[in-house]
Amino acid sequence: MLRPRDSHELRLQSAALAVSLPCSVSWQYDVFGNSVAFVDFADTADSLSISSTLKIERYVLGRPEFPIAAAAETYPFMHSADDRADLGRLRELNYPDPRNIVTDWAKQFVTGEHKRTWDVLADMNSAIHAGFKYNARFEEGTQTPIETLDRSSGTCRDFALLFMEAARALGFGARFVTGYLYDPPAAGGVQGAGATHAWADIFLPGAGWVEFDPTNGLIAAENLIRVAVTRDPSQALPIGGSYVGTPDAYLGMEVAVTVLAGIGSATPAASSGAPTTSPAATAPQAREQRTASAA
Repeated sequence: MLRPRDSHELRLQSAALAVSLPCSVSWQYDVFGNSVAFVDFADTADSLSISSTLKIERYVLGRPEFPIAAAAETYPFMHSADDRADLGRLRELNYPDPRNIVTDWAKQFVTGEHKRTWDVLADMNSAIHAGFKYNARFEEGTQTPIETLDRSSGTCRDFALLFMEAARALGFGARFVTGYLYDPPAAGGVQGAGATHAWADIFLPGAGWVEFDPTNGLIAAENLIRVAVTRDPSQALPIGGSYVGTPDAYLGMEVAVTVLAGIGSATPAASSGAPTTSPAATAPQAREQRTASAA
């Protein structure tokens, strides 16, 4: 799951997938419409290297405008019958919360009778960014939202999942986003660059899907390069598979992600507050390489 799909905000100019071993490659769409490559190998080897190189054109709004429907401008609001049916499981809590720990945490952002819907989500996004410690973790798996709240720390996928489940507890439709993060020197430094990054999408009536990156406190920032969207982090593995051998044969894996701006690209303008309009376009290149070794 390394190849993004074309959209009105991202144009894929070229994509190359290089595998170090002889193999057959077939492409399919998963249930969410993401492009997934399936690879079959004919020979054995003691290492495997997979490299994905993308050249994209990213269309952005410096401080985007999100025209939330009038009926949904203040919280609480009700989704239309069609939206409720289509969002389905994306509006439901996907992780057990028997003591309402996540729900109670989410409710602190909706105190009072009426609050701007945008402010509810922006405040939650900022609270995770400011109140939780980022710890890079390369082991497989994601903390549950309750674990993240208990530890007050995590990595980007943990923060994205907490944000999603908290938003779902308030009735929003949410989905998981995996992709890359462009971190130019002028941006002041962000967390999550150098590896696959994760953030969340929230569906807002009238505005559609809006990206929230609680790791960095960003909203719809142009340095977020989407690759795939899923209901749960477990469905968004960049590379997955199995091998034939003893359990101790696996020696480990190295991951490197490099995102470079193209000639004439603008410096990313991160948005974290109220939206305004300022169109721009960039043409970054993204390269991800994963190397696994076995004894």
